[in-house]
Amino acid sequence: MKKITPHLWFDKEAKEAANFYASVFPDSKITYNSTLHETPTDTGDTDVVSFEISGQPFMAISAGPVFKLNPSISFFVNFDPAKDSSAKEHLTELWEKLSQGGTALMGLDKYPFSELYGWIQDKYGVSWQLMLTNPSGEERPFIIPSLLFTGAVAGRAEEAIKFYTSIFKDGKIGTLARYGKGMEPDKEGSLMFADFNIMSTWLAAMDSAHDHKFNFNEAISLLVPCESQEEIDYYWEKLSADPAAEQCGWLKDKFGVSWQVWPTAMGEMMSKGTPEQIARVTKAFMPMKKFNLEELQKAFDGK
Repeated sequence: MKKITPHLWFDKEAKEAANFYASVFPDSKITYNSTLHETPTDTGDTDVVSFEISGQPFMAISAGPVFKLNPSISFFVNFDPAKDSSAKEHLTELWEKLSQGGTALMGLDKYPFSELYGWIQDKYGVSWQLMLTNPSGEERPFIIPSLLFTGAVAGRAEEAIKFYTSIFKDGKIGTLARYGKGMEPDKEGSLMFADFNIMSTWLAAMDSAHDHKFNFNEAISLLVPCESQEEIDYYWEKLSADPAAEQCGWLKDKFGVSWQVWPTAMGEMMSKGTPEQIARVTKAFMPMKKFNLEELQKAFDGK
């Protein structure tokens, strides 16, 4: 099953961070790690690692201090007492582990929307929203990436959700909870919380008109796995809105969210190829904007 994969950009800590997450989250594991040599980054060599947290795939890269992680994209971690009688205790244990060297953005406490909730930015800069849930309706996964629409795009979360669910053919909208009167600076009717599903992946979205001093950037991007050049072309055309941001399969949409339109075949090449094949593929994809699957295959084959 293809799923949207959050991609985390670190200075030098990708492998260290991935190992940390695999050690503190339940049902988590490292699935792949490697080092790309002679890449045009500040580090020269670039570590790449893939890992899973309770079935949600992640990728991470160490590629220098180019982009700084911030809470514009965070990750809900849902603890369901109906599934786990010790959910509250497990949430508290994870909070304590993520808090070491981190910064609490909202303290662990009781809130109107949850009996126990906290928002923490960990020591690597990744933000997690831990919540004791009381779900109704369709089941939600343990991990849900969450987009916070602030600054110039505050109030556009609903527009973005409709846009994304129109592009991905299996897209659907879930919960929509709106701000009411007297909740300034947030505009009445804008989204206090919402979630939606694209490519078998639940994501959340929220508006916030408060002065957060951060916006979407490339430090966290959303990777779209593609099986064919036709799929690559389709998602690239639909999502890309900033030609200056197009590089190595990366693009930015009209809301400033970064995506990677990524051929799954390249993952096979990079994980199973010889060092020489990997070097050729790396050299081939570095100058590309949109990935050309045929050219990547030629590089892999040495043609």
